Amino acid sequence: MRLPFYFIYFYFVCIFVIPSDANAQRFPSEMWHEGYLVLISEDTLSGHIKYDFDNDAVQIRNTESIQTYSARKLLFFEIFDVTINRYRYFYSLPYEIRENFRAPMLFEVLQEGDLTLLAREEIVQDNLNNNFYGPGFYGGGMRNPYMMGTRLRLNFDYYFLTPDDRLEKYFQKKRGLLYFMRDYESEIKQFMRKNRLRHDRLEHLVRITAYYNGLRENS
Repeated sequence: MRLPFYFIYFYFVCIFVIPSDANAQRFPSEMWHEGYLVLISEDTLSGHIKYDFDNDAVQIRNTESIQTYSARKLLFFEIFDVTINRYRYFYSLPYEIRENFRAPMLFEVLQEGDLTLLAREEIVQDNLNNNFYGPGFYGGGMRNPYMMGTRLRLNFDYYFLTPDDRLEKYFQKKRGLLYFMRDYESEIKQFMRKNRLRHDRLEHLVRITAYYNGLRENS
């Protein structure tokens, strides 16, 4: 028996466009994590923590209540992130968001040393276009007009805290990376080339920054 076209259309839409609850992705900022935070008053609070980069704020939940603290009231917080099975460390640092105006913002520490690599994350939505080509019902090499929808993913903005305590955004350009590490530019180029490291991937930036800090420590 041949299925009617509208049934086949509905089947493909359900598979490729409509997400199921079972496959719904949860991001670290949407979850509660065990940890503790330190306020500018130097008080330390323990409990389950949820962070919010959009509003530069942190919630902490214990047996009694849920409390919210802005970056202005925070020094530091630490969580254990079960999604990656490791501890993560965050600081509240003043950042110049416009000329002559600085405000406390949350930053995650990715690599600490003479040159410290920091990051801020956000959840972004990508539109899936209909440029999918494949075999099957639509034929080999034909465009599938129903492969459309959206996808959520984590995006990271990177920052460097320099040896002279300047906090500067890194715009993920190789020239910019070499500028921050200009006192060992040739060594960094060689290290990246030998290990096939990119200037715009999180795990690669961590390795490069650690290597640079090692060069400075051994000089």
